[in-house]
Amino acid sequence: MSRMNLKATGTLFPAKASTGGGVSGSTEVGSWEIRPGGMLVQKRNTDPNQTSIPIPTIKVRVKYGSSYHEINISSQASFGELKKMVAGPTGLHPEDQKLIYKDKERDSKAFLDVTGVKNGSKIVLVEDVMSRERRFLELLKNGKMDKTSKAISEIGKEVDKLAKQVATLESEIYGGRKVVETVVLNLTELLMTQLIKLDGIVADGDVKLQRKMQVRRVQKYIETLDMLKIRNSMLQVPLQQKHSIGQMAIPLQKQEDQMKQRNLGGQKLGPVVVTTEWETFDSRAV
Repeated sequence: MSRMNLKATGTLFPAKASTGGGVSGSTEVGSWEIRPGGMLVQKRNTDPNQTSIPIPTIKVRVKYGSSYHEINISSQASFGELKKMVAGPTGLHPEDQKLIYKDKERDSKAFLDVTGVKNGSKIVLVEDVMSRERRFLELLKNGKMDKTSKAISEIGKEVDKLAKQVATLESEIYGGRKVVETVVLNLTELLMTQLIKLDGIVADGDVKLQRKMQVRRVQKYIETLDMLKIRNSMLQVPLQQKHSIGQMAIPLQKQEDQMKQRNLGGQKLGPVVVTTEWETFDSRAV
């Protein structure tokens, strides 16, 4: 009588069996495996270079609605592999299929030969409506996430452009050159607009992390502009800039003089002289 040994790997195999004639037979270690359901069978050969008995191909009839589809498949294939082969002629996604054999739905990981499927066996295919709806919602969700990710990327490109302007201002102000305050304010406003856009985006998972990173970038640039505004207000206007401002004031004064002359009919007026007689003029003396 042969006995069974349990190895540390969990693989069952028959041990040496001795006969009365002194001839002993042995089975190679690891040549047995347990199939789903607890059946002990000979281990499948996964080495294509090793010569072995070819695995037979069987023809099964898959009924879908009122149609029958004959599928040629390996007898040791799984129901999951059969679903992939049936997807073509039926148009059903493998995840949306239910394969029923002998009035019982079979798991995709179960093997045909283990469950008793033979040449000419009939298998019923029905559509898994719940699975189809779940998959459809997942597709919609992924599509929405892609759209959201693209929107965040577009905002990121705009922030990159504004970041270059922030770097230019930073270089000028820290270099001691005073800039017009409205330039800093306008740049801050543009960054705030991008921040509002980011706050209006709802995202999950990796896309949410992507949005969070962009928000931090914008906030950092706004804080930098706030510091630049303070530093810029403490800078003095250089003499060269003052001189240019004074030169700009001369043409303005000339324009005012020309306006006065046109209002007086083009007559030139000499300088006005104030005398003491005008200052002490009394109307009663007339």
